Amino acid sequence: MDSDRFAGKADSYEHDPARVDNVAHIAAAILQRLALRKDMQVVDFGSGTGLLLERIAPHVAAIVAVDVSAAMNRQLEAKRASLACPVDIRQVDLEQTALAGQFDGIISSMTLHHIRDLPALLRRFHAMLPPGGFIALADLDAEDGSFHTEDTGVFHHGFARTEICAMAREAGFHEVAIDTASVIAKGGRDYPVFLLTAVR
Repeated sequence: MDSDRFAGKADSYEHDPARVDNVAHIAAAILQRLALRKDMQVVDFGSGTGLLLERIAPHVAAIVAVDVSAAMNRQLEAKRASLACPVDIRQVDLEQTALAGQFDGIISSMTLHHIRDLPALLRRFHAMLPPGGFIALADLDAEDGSFHTEDTGVFHHGFARTEICAMAREAGFHEVAIDTASVIAKGGRDYPVFLLTAVR
């Protein structure tokens, strides 16, 4: 993902009620699906302005926020003091660079469609987790390309659920599950959003 593509929208990113509602539904689905604990350290991949992690923060010990966009990271930095757990903000491109250490889980909201090589990223996620570590990844179901009207580095028009589940299994994950976390209404159409969870 090109770090400059979000520079022009970071300041107003949270002004879209549909976007905020979508992430709230995704966070609720994660909390319903997973037994998060106060001793967990999780990674939020594609953390943006922190819409997802601020809802997860009360339920874990610490969060590493990973995003390639400096503009998005600045927005998150401005709210860091108000978050319910410590947040370590890192400007890292996980497509190119491994994140040192291991983590209890990896969460992500609406970022996977910006990733060129998703199977490679899932293998990297697998390496970042100990046995029993989890992924909880939300993104669009396969769509016809009408969802994105701006150039923010979109490489996939959503994902077929069977295909992304197969990618997770091929990366070494098990207990793979997927279902609808949210539905985004946009341009007179409904775009379902899935939550994929799996365990290393």
